[in-house]
Amino acid sequence: MTARLRIIDASANRAAEALRVLEDLARFALDRSDLSEQFKHQRHEVRLHAAGLAGSAGVLAPHRDVPGDVGTAIPPPSPPRRAGLAEVAELNASRASEAIRTLEELAKLTEPQRAALLQAIRYRCYTSSAALLQSLGSGRAVQWRLCVLITESLCVGRSWLQVAADAARGGADCLQLREKDLPAVELLPRATELAHLCRERGIACIINDRPDVALASGAHGVHLGQTDLPVHAVRKVAGRDLLVGVSTQDITQARAARNDGADYCGVGPMFPTNTKHKPVLAGPAFLRQYLAEPGVRDMPHLAIGGINAANAGVLAESGCRGVAVSSAVCAAPDPAAAAAGILASLAPASSTA
Repeated sequence: MTARLRIIDASANRAAEALRVLEDLARFALDRSDLSEQFKHQRHEVRLHAAGLAGSAGVLAPHRDVPGDVGTAIPPPSPPRRAGLAEVAELNASRASEAIRTLEELAKLTEPQRAALLQAIRYRCYTSSAALLQSLGSGRAVQWRLCVLITESLCVGRSWLQVAADAARGGADCLQLREKDLPAVELLPRATELAHLCRERGIACIINDRPDVALASGAHGVHLGQTDLPVHAVRKVAGRDLLVGVSTQDITQARAARNDGADYCGVGPMFPTNTKHKPVLAGPAFLRQYLAEPGVRDMPHLAIGGINAANAGVLAESGCRGVAVSSAVCAAPDPAAAAAGILASLAPASSTA
């Protein structure tokens, strides 16, 4: 009897603790009230069923024997360091479901109906955990200050690779390869070359539209438009190995990107641009809305669309933490100076990011 009660107590505590971690991640890291509520209910249900299995919640604590528990002396199989919030969620989701399964197996000995109810909780935990992990994305999101989109046709007087190197020299901390019309057989070696340049300089490399090319080239991530593959489809192929960004034009798209597991959002267009015509300008008003929206505001962003050193300060005043530009750097007589000028205009925002 004592052994049975010790198992119930330990499993209930383990499940409840893990579910509380998941609840807090949903609540504070994502502002997801729906997921937070689901984990909270599962936590309370586990406690109630554990008390039912024991006969009373009050009999469990007296059977707790931490000093006499041989399991406390067994070292963990891996270092306790976590790579990010997604890994924290993944580990605690496993811990919760495993502990609930132990309670379920004990219930099968005496209370089959309670075992079925615990099984249902375990299945709901699987579903809620999957949604949480999806929303957390790679767990390695970074707020860049300046991303330069590299398109060969926009590069004036220099090769695309030289422009990329100059942009990095000017302070760009992310370079994105954007060549929509280049066949894959030509895009991959170019992406590989850019990824190598970025690794040498310690900055990020993003590939536009093509998760397959991003993976094959060793790039850090992929950027998707609204008509490209959905984020969840990319995760099925890449898991958390790729950062995934999504272009958004309104707050509904930004919310969807966050819930789908994007790591950052392109926010725009901010101003008129000749690079990519947009019939409607989202403008700085959308940026301000993004930065005020619960569940979205803490997500890294890159304001995009017609941004240059002359108008970047307007975005900085709205709280902008990072921008993406193309022709403002690629077509500039001195790409490095152009990049540095944009960063200087963003200085008020970057200094408090």
